[in-house]
Amino acid sequence: MSAPDRPLVGQVVTVFRNRLRPEHEDAYGDELAVVAELARSMPGFVETKTFVADDGERCTVVTFADAASHAGWRDHPRHREAQRHGVADYYAEYSIAVGQTSYASSYIHDPDA
Repeated sequence: MSAPDRPLVGQVVTVFRNRLRPEHEDAYGDELAVVAELARSMPGFVETKTFVADDGERCTVVTFADAASHAGWRDHPRHREAQRHGVADYYAEYSIAVGQTSYASSYIHDPDA
């Protein structure tokens, strides 16, 4: 079993929390599919995962290899367009926290060990 490629010191992690306006959930899903695929195609992309809490809050964690890769994603014209759509149409509220990993550790259980 190999160690994951995350977390690593120096990676940039974005935590994007949001709540959707119910009337726009379908349109949001369509745009999210396009933007998520774009993120996966960007240089330095590591991973993205979205979780939905019992109370409806969504949390997306996006990781890029370094600050330059993250900046490329942050400033991509199609991503900027999606951000504008989010504010205008999709989100009831959101918050974003971005940080560079200063410490990293991981563990994978090996049942054969």
